[in-house]
Amino acid sequence: MILNCRAVLFDNDGVLVDSTASGERSWTRWALEHGLDPATVLEGVHGRRSTETVRMFLPEDEADEGLRRIDELEIGDAPSTVAIPGAAELLAGLAGNWAVVTSASAPLLAARLAAAGLPHPPVVITAEDVAKGKPDPQGYLLGARRVGVPIGECAIFEDSGNGLAAAVAARPAAVVGVGRAALDSPASPVVHDLRGIAWTGAGLRVDAVLRA
Repeated sequence: MILNCRAVLFDNDGVLVDSTASGERSWTRWALEHGLDPATVLEGVHGRRSTETVRMFLPEDEADEGLRRIDELEIGDAPSTVAIPGAAELLAGLAGNWAVVTSASAPLLAARLAAAGLPHPPVVITAEDVAKGKPDPQGYLLGARRVGVPIGECAIFEDSGNGLAAAVAARPAAVVGVGRAALDSPASPVVHDLRGIAWTGAGLRVDAVLRA
């Protein structure tokens, strides 16, 4: 499959790096520290900015400290992060025409990319850069502007429900779903991981798909 595009916008967690276990450990510890049910907290984590998750469970006067604490916990556990298969090879073939649009903070993004041995993106959109997080498309629209390519000529890689909703709402050239959970989304194609995906100079070649 060939996806015609001029730039690529990636989510980070679950797309470029596997940080699921690390994040769940950190949020479980955070929940227990605040007397909350970890299972309930974990339901609100994936694909959402930490500031929004924290404010779901803490009063406003405790939110800033709660946000500082979860960032501290996640950065502390970041060394356990590993690269998604195929991520390093795909990024190595891109020519500066890519960005990461993440719900994480800038320090957490940097820590996880470093732990996974992946390069720092030429363009980064983090939680601090947008007024509204995913599922709002604001981050992806901003990412395209900073890369200098119209969003309709970008491909977006996403994995979570909130992230995929943001990607679809941005109306790019293609939304690539990563992982089996994306099979329940409008993403097309859906891939298991990033192996067999390469930049051709005029778009992306995708050699293996779970669903076209």
